[in-house]
Amino acid sequence: MLVIVTESIEPRLRGRLAVWMIEIRPGVYVGDYSVRVREMLRKQIEAGIGEGNVAMIWSAANEIGFDFETFGANRRIPVEFDGIKLVSFLPPPPPNPLPASGWQKVED
Repeated sequence: MLVIVTESIEPRLRGRLAVWMIEIRPGVYVGDYSVRVREMLRKQIEAGIGEGNVAMIWSAANEIGFDFETFGANRRIPVEFDGIKLVSFLPPPPPNPLPASGWQKVED
């Protein structure tokens, strides 16, 4: 089983994924493919992700029964802990110190 969850990806990549997989919800693709096809789709994702982000999940013979990988800018990143892959959160970006009106601080 292979599941790909996308967010804010380029239309061209959405089309490439839709050729190989069923889009059961907007941005959620499902299929059952070999490692070779999964690696081909991985290369397509890396080449066409643009500013979006993607999570790819597949069945695996391990303790939790699946493995996953993420692509693109996202606060959630995979980390390995005692042989199990978990999800860690990066800290949120710092707030913008300048007001939204565009005023800038002038130094003397």
